[in-house]
Formats: sequence, C-alpha cells, structure tokens
Amino acid sequence: MAILVWIEQHEGQAVSNCWELLARAKELGGELGADAAALLIGSDTGEAAQQAFAYGADRVLAANAPTLEHFRLQPFAAVAEQAVERTAAIAFLTNASIRGGVLAATVACRRSAGIAANATDLKVEEGRLIAARTIYSGNIHAEIQFESSLAVASVRPRSFPMPAPRDATGTVEDLKVGPNEDEIRQKISEFRAADTGEVSLTDAHIIVSGGRGVAEDPPKGFELVGELASTLGAALGASRAAVDAGYIPYKHQVGQTGKTVRPDLYIACGISGAIQHLAGMGNSKIIVAINKDPDAPIFQRAKYGIVDDLFKTVPALTAEFSKRLK
Repeated sequence: MAILVWIEQHEGQAVSNCWELLARAKELGGELGADAAALLIGSDTGEAAQQAFAYGADRVLAANAPTLEHFRLQPFAAVAEQAVERTAAIAFLTNASIRGGVLAATVACRRSAGIAANATDLKVEEGRLIAARTIYSGNIHAEIQFESSLAVASVRPRSFPMPAPRDATGTVEDLKVGPNEDEIRQKISEFRAADTGEVSLTDAHIIVSGGRGVAEDPPKGFELVGELASTLGAALGASRAAVDAGYIPYKHQVGQTGKTVRPDLYIACGISGAIQHLAGMGNSKIIVAINKDPDAPIFQRAKYGIVDDLFKTVPALTAEFSKRLK
C-alpha cells in the first residue's frame, strides 16, 4: 500500500516542488500505514530516482525509454496506471502543472477515482485522506473527502515546505515502458524550450510584486517595480487586480488564480492584500509591504511595512540596494 507521487521532470531535472509533495506523502503515509512511493517517467531518470530516496521515498519506480523523453499523455498514463497497480496505491498525487493536471485527471478517469484539482493542502482525518482547496476566487475554503479506494489530487506548487535531503539510497523498481512509438497517437516534431530571460516565480527566493497602487501611471509603476526586482535578482510578480486592469501579463500573477509562491522575501508594492492574493503568497518567510493606505490588510501579514507612495519609496529602495549590492 502506498501514496504514489509523480515526480515531474524538465530536461531530465526534477521539478523542485515535487520533492515538497513527496515529503508530505511521507508524513501522510506514516499516519495511514502506507509507503511513500515516487514515480519517474523519462528517457534517463537515474539521477532523479536517487534524489527521490534522499527526499523521503520508501519506494521508487521508474520507466525509461526514448519514447518517454517528452511528456505525452498516452504513454505516461499507461505507466502511471501500472505504478498504481504495482504499489496498491491509495493515493496518486501530482504537481498542479498543466502536465500534472491532465495526468491526474486521466488516471482518475481510468480508475474511476475521485479527484481534487489544485489542492492546497492534504491531511488525514479519521484514517482518511482529505484534500483542501479554495473555491469561488479564494472566498471559500473547501475540504474534499474521497469515496473511492484511490484518491487522486493535483497539488499547487509551494503548498508545503521544501524538505532537506537525507543521506539515503535504494534500489529502483523498473516499470514496463508502455506503448511503442508507432502505437502512440501524439507525435512531437520539434521541442523548443521557452527562453524568457526572467526569474521563475515559483522557484524565486525573492519576489517583488506590484498591484493596483501603480494605477496613477501603470507603465512607470511597473517599470519601477521591475527595476527593484532586477536589482535584487528577484522575480517580478503582480496582483490579480493589476493583471485584470491590463497593467502586466497574467504570467506574473500571484494568488489563488495565479501562482502560489513561498519565497524567502516578498515585497508587495501597492498591493492591498485581498484574500485571493494572500492565499498565493502568505507563506513567504518575510513579507515587506509598501502602501499609502495604513489600513491595507497586507500590513497584517507583513513583517515590515512602509506607509508611503510606492512611486517615491521603490526608487529609493532600488538606489540604496544598488549601492549596497555592488
């Protein structure tokens, strides 16, 4: 019996938040009397497979083949189903990415299992796995109970703390590869990785975000916020209000309907602190808030607060950090 976690990979490297999910599976397994099992699918999973033991896996299962180099639903789902059966899984967990979401949904459909999409927490109550998520734009906290013998969930990145690796190794269990290339309906003619030149929000240690407070001059406001982010080597974020107003593209959105982040430092510039935004960044280690409104809710979550106009404060911070970080 096991809680099975798919370890998503990009270019042979494991996605870091999958280790957070695996560590949580280890904790849940301790309460349910189940192993924490890691599933790796790719063309060369050797390094990531051993990392899985270091991050808490009791069992590691892997399928390796050229046909599995890039994600394609048909062969990946076949391998995942095989792993569910091999481990007698009571839960199958994935990262709530596009790939993880479709893989979780496919496995749930094929196994007639209940699914919780975009979960933000997993816990055990009365011997049963419970998934939590927010709904209606973050205004309602819902807890989902599974009636099926297999529980399936895709979990938002940064929902759990990053574990420290331990000194552990083990033997990897091989899985059958699945369909041959000529049996796979989806074909990949070319694969190009996006090169944005930007720091990833979900992996960033520092994030500087802008909100509706830039409304006086949105282009100038986000230019200033971006300069501070660049000076600190930080990712550039934004509130939903700023994105909805067209000030900045959606890819920068932090919050319940955007990215969930857990940086060491989060600087909120002109962000009031709506519950939807706090749901996505509230677990940041240190929050610094800059807002003209002393009653803005963001100050209740911030460790440090500056009650002032961001158009004055942000350039001053950028100048000072530029001097100190030379």
